[in-house]
Amino acid sequence: MSTAKIQHPNGLMTLFFSEMWERFCYYGMRTLLTLYLVKSLMKGDSDAALIYGAYTGLVYAAPILGGRMADQYLGYRFAVILGAILMAIGEFTILLGTEHTLLIGMGALIVGNGYFKANISTIVGKLYEDGDPRRDSGFTIFYIGINVGALMATTIVAYVGEVYGFKYGFGLAGIGMLLGFLIFYAGRNNYAAADGLEITEAGKKVLFGPINVATAITLGSLFLIPVCYFLITQNSWLDYILLGLFIYIGVSMVQAGAKADRENQVKIWKDRMIALIIFMVINITFWACFEQAGTSLTLFADRNVNREILGWTMPASMTQFFNPFFIIVFGSIFSVMWVKLSEKGKNPSIPMKFSLGILQLGLGFLITLVGLQFVNESAQVPLLTLVFLYLLHTTGELFLSPIGLSMVTKLSPQNIAGTAMGAWFLSFAIANYVGGKIASLTGGHGGGGEAASAMAGLESYTETFKMIGFVLIAIAILIALLNKPLKKLMHGVE
Repeated sequence: MSTAKIQHPNGLMTLFFSEMWERFCYYGMRTLLTLYLVKSLMKGDSDAALIYGAYTGLVYAAPILGGRMADQYLGYRFAVILGAILMAIGEFTILLGTEHTLLIGMGALIVGNGYFKANISTIVGKLYEDGDPRRDSGFTIFYIGINVGALMATTIVAYVGEVYGFKYGFGLAGIGMLLGFLIFYAGRNNYAAADGLEITEAGKKVLFGPINVATAITLGSLFLIPVCYFLITQNSWLDYILLGLFIYIGVSMVQAGAKADRENQVKIWKDRMIALIIFMVINITFWACFEQAGTSLTLFADRNVNREILGWTMPASMTQFFNPFFIIVFGSIFSVMWVKLSEKGKNPSIPMKFSLGILQLGLGFLITLVGLQFVNESAQVPLLTLVFLYLLHTTGELFLSPIGLSMVTKLSPQNIAGTAMGAWFLSFAIANYVGGKIASLTGGHGGGGEAASAMAGLESYTETFKMIGFVLIAIAILIALLNKPLKKLMHGVE
């Protein structure tokens, strides 16, 4: 085999480093957000959690729109550049240090992420021909870049932000975004072979004067920033918006499946769409609890975890680094494990993988009860409590996350593949929003900013984590019991 055959396309490493620095920016801001809201802006835990949930929910919803705009009008390259610039502006706006500038900055980050995140992955896919055996390997390399960026953010940005001041952490995240933008722009010739990079003919259509459709969309994107500001502050609106979208897309998918059955004279697509909706609900359950990492678990680490290591105290936000660290350590091991199990005919079905993922997530929360047995006089559990909690959360993630996107493409009729993928992203948006709702119920810090006693706070956190853990284990058992009916609905999809 020639060297050219085993090498990846030139553009892959340009996209790897662009995405790595964008994730450094996003996770850097997210890592500090809850502590910044509580400690600098003096928000109560509940308010901070709801703001965090609305923000991260909108971040995951935005790529649905960003991907559509790029497909139809903007082209992938311009969309990514627009997203990078908006994210950098958002990060530096936060440095002004008021609640209003934080919310404006968050709005710019949401819109920018919608353009960047949706389309850089698409460019990676476009570097490979259909059926190219290097494609899966290319995406695996790209996925490593995401986690390297997240690991750097949850160590470097977290440390700088908490030790030297939040504004320095946010500034560092903004510099990371500028680096991502410069790498993407400077290396544009490397990925020039990808299809769909240029602004489309529909995007070039002149509306009036010098304004074409692409320019109008760019300017319109700026008006989405105050919309995001409004939805974060009035986050109860998202209850109705997200639920309405979920019902609408769910009904649309079942109707499209029934139509595909009639056209092909089979009875599989409607069932598969029903299965996909069930998996979306399971996905929401998993990530709503997993995303406690940025809210209740970070505040728990700040108040009730002994983070001292040989005389050095780890910043609370830095405890979030365990997840990307374990992903990098175990990711390749798991990918090999699934191949080996398949060869032996022992690879768990998709429903069983989801069940086992949720089981491990639940057990992770119950680790806090073990930590209670070793509590010190300051009402703090050992740091190892969080190490083992995040270890189980990460192995649970590896059972569930990597198969999700692949499963969506297999379960969906070709003519609604894009809608189904949008629905899958919507499930993450709902999960993050619900995660904020769950976090608002936890902890020992009231809305008035008065801390409960350290021991009462510890009991409040562990009681909530215990409840979450047991509920997740019950859901895991229920999914395992429904394994056969779910597999029947999937009609042979593995």
